[in-house]
Amino acid sequence: MVFRGFVRTKFHSKYKQILVLSLNSVQSRLKTCACPTMSKTALVILAKGAEEMETVITADVLRRGGVTVTIAGLDGADPVLCSREITIVPDKALDAALAENPIYDAVILPGGLEGSDRLSKSVVVGNILKEHEQKGKIVAAICAAPTAFVAHGIAQNKKVTSYPTTKDKIPADCYTYVEGERVVVDGNVVTSRGPGTAYWFGLKLIELLTGKDKADQVEKGMIITGY
Repeated sequence: MVFRGFVRTKFHSKYKQILVLSLNSVQSRLKTCACPTMSKTALVILAKGAEEMETVITADVLRRGGVTVTIAGLDGADPVLCSREITIVPDKALDAALAENPIYDAVILPGGLEGSDRLSKSVVVGNILKEHEQKGKIVAAICAAPTAFVAHGIAQNKKVTSYPTTKDKIPADCYTYVEGERVVVDGNVVTSRGPGTAYWFGLKLIELLTGKDKADQVEKGMIITGY
């Protein structure tokens, strides 16, 4: 019994010293190492007939800004034929993207007349927009896609813009329509005018998600201004 007690005492003392040394090492590392931060996430919903430039430029600019972007196919993971007959392969199907991450920091709708019409008619898209708007996440649309906001009752009583020819599809009693600006921001709602404003649309989303300094850095790297 004495021998067993002696062994137990030595074991306890030895591992107590190791534990103290380990804790000291952990505390030292915590003081000198910053914990990694989770990147912001964005869901780009791609429908047949979407505007290619608005899809690709927006996703590309956001990725340059450190945002984790998922291009999700509305009708699945198969290649999507877009408005100018360019085919884009989504990262995954929309249902798979939602299963992996039900809530994103931003939900983005590219334009294109046919694509916007499909987004407007999708109950799934409506539910996604409503849930994200209610949670204060960014809901964004460009070109003709703000008409999907109208169809699903999103961003009501907010300032919005769109492609000029879709202005008459945005009721004045529910929205304040803005002309003469590339991108319009009202709270968590971001809208833009068309293919030529897609860079500015993406930069504004970077600014809102990760900060103006990052947006300025990305803009400088792409030589949008200052060339």
